[in-house]
Amino acid sequence: MSGHSKWSTIKHKKAAQDAKRGKVFTKLIKELTVAARLGGGDPDGNPRLRAAIAAAKAENMPKENIERAIKKGTGELEGEAYEEAIYEGYGPGGVAILVEVTTDNRNRAASEIRHIFSKNGGSLGEAGCVAWMFEKHGLIVFNKDKVEEDHLMEVALEAGAEDVRDQEDQFEVITTPGDLEKVKAVFDEKGMVYEMAHVTMVPQSTVRVEDEKTAQQLLKLMDALEDNDDVQNAYANFDIPDEILNAVA
Repeated sequence: MSGHSKWSTIKHKKAAQDAKRGKVFTKLIKELTVAARLGGGDPDGNPRLRAAIAAAKAENMPKENIERAIKKGTGELEGEAYEEAIYEGYGPGGVAILVEVTTDNRNRAASEIRHIFSKNGGSLGEAGCVAWMFEKHGLIVFNKDKVEEDHLMEVALEAGAEDVRDQEDQFEVITTPGDLEKVKAVFDEKGMVYEMAHVTMVPQSTVRVEDEKTAQQLLKLMDALEDNDDVQNAYANFDIPDEILNAVA
């Protein structure tokens, strides 16, 4: 997972600094609305909504924006009728890609996703072609210079994490989706600084991409997907060495 999670960390930092912050808010509002529509407006009884609220707060979304999105989901306010879809395919180098979409126009979304894949050296596949390679987990990423490994391992496992993985210059703490907030809260209480914490799709195996041209084309494809207004998340199983990732990202 290291290549993709490292790229996600870079993207997360960049989004907090540039004009794409508006797109981040749009995606969060969609998730809040859909989560409230599917599971109700009470976060105590709706884990998906609880996670969406935590993500929105992490991006400093105003409280009134969060409440408005939830009310649109529960029907208290008029809002768009969003539906969810998953698209699967392959990128340059044979990398598996899973795309989660939330849209008010499914035909438009399908057409745009197909175009993005074909334009950037990828191909959209049939349903189920790569989904089996991914499992949903909580992921908390630490830079190695911010934490001591033995201490991280002890705290993480006592808090209920499933695993701690050594990934080059990062540690990745893996949890079940339901335990992410609990484990993250323990780190917060102890003042342990992490780079990123969210529910994600973790690949069971990775594809090593060591050619710089292929890596550049692959990341261009991933950027185009994440920049699309209908795409909520795009996951991939690439593992790009740090020196190449830093050069092309």
